[in-house]
Amino acid sequence: MKIFITGASGYIGGSVSKTFVDQGHTVYGLVRNPDKMEPLRQLGIEPVLGTLDDAQLLTDYAQASDAVVHTADSDHHFAVETLIASLRGTGKAFIHTSGSSVVGDDARGDHLSSHIYDEETPFVPMDIRADRVNINKRVRRAGVDEDVRSIVIVPSMIYGDALGLPVESDQLPQIIRKSREWGAGVHVGKGVNRWSNVHIRDLAQLYVLALEKAPSASYFYASDGEESYGDIARAVSDALGFRGKTISWPAEEAIAELGDWARFAIASNSRVRSVHARNLLGWQPKEEGLLSWIRHHLK
Repeated sequence: MKIFITGASGYIGGSVSKTFVDQGHTVYGLVRNPDKMEPLRQLGIEPVLGTLDDAQLLTDYAQASDAVVHTADSDHHFAVETLIASLRGTGKAFIHTSGSSVVGDDARGDHLSSHIYDEETPFVPMDIRADRVNINKRVRRAGVDEDVRSIVIVPSMIYGDALGLPVESDQLPQIIRKSREWGAGVHVGKGVNRWSNVHIRDLAQLYVLALEKAPSASYFYASDGEESYGDIARAVSDALGFRGKTISWPAEEAIAELGDWARFAIASNSRVRSVHARNLLGWQPKEEGLLSWIRHHLK
């Protein structure tokens, strides 16, 4: 099968691309940095130099491929509309990558939410995530009205070493960076906010199963565990040799340094369960849990 994947040099896109290559598929990977083209070739990925704003390029490769996997930018309206238009009427699969911050709150680290969401649970997104939710809905509508086998995958906090190029995820590396800087495990506010999480290898297998089995207009949370940021801070502290010492990063300071990303990524609650992924696709995560991974792999 020929698969066109955006974001092929990124953490998710590279890992998914390498997983599909290892299965024997031909992967065309969109990349905007020419310096990353040869490293992608060495992984067996056919690099396509361009950006999400190159409508003709996206159209050509989407139409020449048997499936499209979009991992580059969850909030890029233009790319999503271009890819849907390219696949309209073909019945080909279009897998769009979102993120579980869509169900996040504004806890600022100080509150534990009792709300736990599966794929059928209604929710109202934070203001800074309304556009992303609308894009998810747009993708699913294409699976109903436009003869595109559309699929939305919504990862929770991702951890683990990248399977493609050596790049990092977002949330955990930011906590590790700040913890090294301050000499203690860092959490925002009280650190009682909780996030679901998933290992990158398990996430990549979910993409494989989605391409093989997912019905059109489907929606899958990707989660295999859940931890508070306080417990994550303690695990990071132990792994870095700070003997469990932790420190609170005031929410206002975190937001001032990192922008609204801090609100929805490291200061919120995002508690999701992968009911459809397990029941409809037979997804069975098997990798090491988050806290154990931190203690065994972080140096």
